[in-house]
Amino acid sequence: MTSIDATKIPKSYATCSLGNGQDFPLPTKLEAISSAGFTGIELAFPDLQAFASQHLGKDVGLKAWDDLCEAGKEVKRLCEKNNLKVLMLQPFSNFEGWSKGSKEREDAFERARGWIEIMGAVGTDMLQVIVLHMFLPAILRAYEMSQIGSSDSPSMSTDLDVLASDLAELADIMAPKGYRITYENWCWATCAPTWETVWEIAKRADRDNIGLCLDTFQTAGGEWGDPTTKSGRIESSDETALNKTYQESLRKLSQTIPKDKIYLLQISDAYKPTEAISTALGEDGLRPRGRWSHDFRPMPFDGGYLPIVEMTKAVLDTGFRGWFSMEIFDGGASGKGKKIEPVEYARKAAASIEQLIQATTRM
Repeated sequence: MTSIDATKIPKSYATCSLGNGQDFPLPTKLEAISSAGFTGIELAFPDLQAFASQHLGKDVGLKAWDDLCEAGKEVKRLCEKNNLKVLMLQPFSNFEGWSKGSKEREDAFERARGWIEIMGAVGTDMLQVIVLHMFLPAILRAYEMSQIGSSDSPSMSTDLDVLASDLAELADIMAPKGYRITYENWCWATCAPTWETVWEIAKRADRDNIGLCLDTFQTAGGEWGDPTTKSGRIESSDETALNKTYQESLRKLSQTIPKDKIYLLQISDAYKPTEAISTALGEDGLRPRGRWSHDFRPMPFDGGYLPIVEMTKAVLDTGFRGWFSMEIFDGGASGKGKKIEPVEYARKAAASIEQLIQATTRM
């Protein structure tokens, strides 16, 4: 692979990823991210909501659209002050697949329209949509947390054509404003946990304003890693066979997805848990890889073990030279929390992205 000038690749940082468990105010995060040389952010909805409550001096709810937009305009001003672009608003989940005519589907589109209003306020043209079909307890808890609620069991389709149709409908709502959807798999989802499946859904949706959010952890952690085994890798086959299967998947990625359909690459690694994570559902309803994702994701070259250099190279082999975005949830090797200094940590993250890019050229 020819040399790549890492300084030419734009770098973003997810606001939810600066301080896992430490409550840094959003303005502090923006200043640290900017000082480290990042030029964009992924604006996490919880950060916006917390900022809105602080900025407006009252509790701001998840659907308080006017208040969230008012605060969003101030976030836009702060980003401009810090020379930061709001790359996208994230993570919009539990959207596609609800039964026609259900109150869950009605709520999903109501939330979508609210988030679209927020996009205009903060000045971004991209919405991250997550494939988040999980086991039922996790879905129910997600609804309780978001104050949506339902006494009936949610009925979510796993039919790819249904998911694609819903995604296309959302894309059509967004298109007149010039807005885009970046679609991401989460490796613990029960539906579409791989890059290949979300790409299939995006192809079936067939809209110019739908692309992919690829993620080094979600691919390497889903197709190679396994936090429930002693080795930390999938053990249904021997290591040689596993490596071959993983490389074949990455080769297919590099030969299948057009570079202009990759809207960003999210960057993180994973710690191998000191004790294998239980295969049982957690109290929060999350599957093992979900719990792993929430607390055991450091930046590259900082204690992780997944084959993320190979994943990054596959993405670059498509010709993609767009946004590399740091999205990490670093609770330390124990997953119980890790104290950081924001500016220092953000600078270390920026350097690790450049190191990652350079590592791909030596393969």
